[in-house]
Amino acid sequence: MNTAVVLDHVGVCARELAPLAAAYEKLGFTLTPVAQQSGRKTPDGPIEPFGTGNRCAFLRHGYIELLAILDPGLFANQLDRFLARYEGLHICALGCLDAEANLARLRAAGIPIPGIAWLERPVEPGDPRRARFARLPLPDAPEGRLQLIQHLTPELLWQDRWLRHANGAEALVSLVIATAEPAAAAARLSRLSGLPFTPDPAGGFRITLPGAAGAAGPHAPPMETTVRLVEPAAISLLFPGVVPPSLPFMAGMVLRTGDGNQALRRLGLPLVAAPEGLMAPPALAGGAAVIFAP
Repeated sequence: MNTAVVLDHVGVCARELAPLAAAYEKLGFTLTPVAQQSGRKTPDGPIEPFGTGNRCAFLRHGYIELLAILDPGLFANQLDRFLARYEGLHICALGCLDAEANLARLRAAGIPIPGIAWLERPVEPGDPRRARFARLPLPDAPEGRLQLIQHLTPELLWQDRWLRHANGAEALVSLVIATAEPAAAAARLSRLSGLPFTPDPAGGFRITLPGAAGAAGPHAPPMETTVRLVEPAAISLLFPGVVPPSLPFMAGMVLRTGDGNQALRRLGLPLVAAPEGLMAPPALAGGAAVIFAP
């Protein structure tokens, strides 16, 4: 298949990883160990260590990446540029099943993608196995890192021990991006994904990804996910109290829990009521609004 099929993950970026991870653990997420990334600066270049590293909250469907610069002396892969704007959400990764087929489609559409961007990282300290990814980042997207991703070793990441969260979160459902030019942003994301955009009820547009069994985790069921591209005025309605620090702005994500938010309520967090569920405001979640939908 030569289109995107799912919202695979979103990335929350910070200058320091430890405080960001502590914030998400307080929200009830189980995180993977710290992993420094490696990759190729060019499609045919050697694999070399990057200065970036992450911890992740893997859900039964999709995941949240927490990303920071671990070594400022090494290649930051644009993360330093993102952080100069604000700390928070900067990565939207759409899952695909065939990176090579999507590369051919994007080149045929005239998008100047030099090739597949390969990335890898250790699974955990002391484990010689490495998680590997094939990525197709959209060049120079003002919204942040918009990319297609194909997991080459999904079984190493979605391990049962990392899928149980005290807050009951099970699935990544949607990402909301505020932009002064929603039509242009939707057209850009449509070209990347190979999928059409449609009007969004909040104003602006949305891309609906159809889902595919196992596309967002080895045991993930097929389910629709969305990326919403809305005007700035819609953000305060969707995420009460949230004000974009600059535009474009990846404002927040929606997660689905498997128990009607019962486990989340037991954590006693200072959450805010939002139209789609209970929201952890950006101050509690590294600059990103996180809505837990029952």
